[in-house]
Amino acid sequence: MSALPHSQPTFRPMSYDDLAAICRIEPTIYSHPWTLGNFRDSLDAGHSAWVMEIAGEIAGYALVMMVLDEAHLLNISVARVLQGQGLGRALLAQMIDISRYHRAANMFLEVRVSNITAIALYESVGFCEMGIRRNYYPTKQGREDAVLMGLAL
Repeated sequence: MSALPHSQPTFRPMSYDDLAAICRIEPTIYSHPWTLGNFRDSLDAGHSAWVMEIAGEIAGYALVMMVLDEAHLLNISVARVLQGQGLGRALLAQMIDISRYHRAANMFLEVRVSNITAIALYESVGFCEMGIRRNYYPTKQGREDAVLMGLAL
């Protein structure tokens, strides 16, 4: 799948029927992808889970856990072949809007310290580094730190 210049993304709530397609995308992006069980558990827990589609195909997805007045971005992903086209920014904006709708005062996320592209995206919309979570993410050779970031909504 490759996005056409005039293709606009649409957003809809994620369903269990989407999980097979999502689980085909996830391992093409991450060295340690979420499993079908991780996604199913998030839906079972009632997390705010959304799919971004282009021309009827899943192009990305995101999940936010609401805790009181906080939104925790658990996963935000754009299919590898569609990255670099502004779709991650559009998906992030949608998740920020949804979090505001749920009356979240702040949004938090963790991102690998090595993921400079994502960190730059988050900073460009106002996220600030709040700290480092040591050994947060698994790697092929051990563990990697995460940057904890926050955004006042």
